[in-house]
Amino acid sequence: MSPPVQLFAVIALVSLPTVMYGGYALLRLLKTDPDEFRRTYFRAGHAHAGVLLVMTLAALSFLDRANLGTTAKWVVAILLEAGVLAQSGGMFIHLAVGRPRQWSVGNTVTTVGAVALAAGLLTLAFGIATA
Repeated sequence: MSPPVQLFAVIALVSLPTVMYGGYALLRLLKTDPDEFRRTYFRAGHAHAGVLLVMTLAALSFLDRANLGTTAKWVVAILLEAGVLAQSGGMFIHLAVGRPRQWSVGNTVTTVGAVALAAGLLTLAFGIATA
C-alpha cells in the first residue's frame, strides 16, 4: 500500500466515528430544535459526510492500481479528503452563518469541496483508464 493511500485511508476510517456521533447529535437536534433551516442543513451535512467518506475509501482502494505517479497519487488523495471536508463542512458553516434562500460562505465552501472531489475522482478515473 502506497503512503498516500495508507495515510488517507487511516484518516477516513478515523473520521467515520465522528460521523457516527453526528448521527446521535442529529437525533437530538431533530427532537429539540424547531428551526427547519438548521435541521435541514445539519441533516445534509451529516449525510454528505458519511456517504463521501465511504466513497473516498472506495476510491482510495483503486489508487494504487491507477497509472499515476507518486505526486499525482498524493494530489488525488488530498483532493478527495479535502473535498469531503469542504463539501459537508460547508453545509455546517451555512447552518451557522447562513440564512434561508441566501448565499453564504458555507455555500462557497461546499461548492469548492464539490470541485475538489470532482477533480480527484476524474484524475483517478484517468489513471485507472490508462493503467
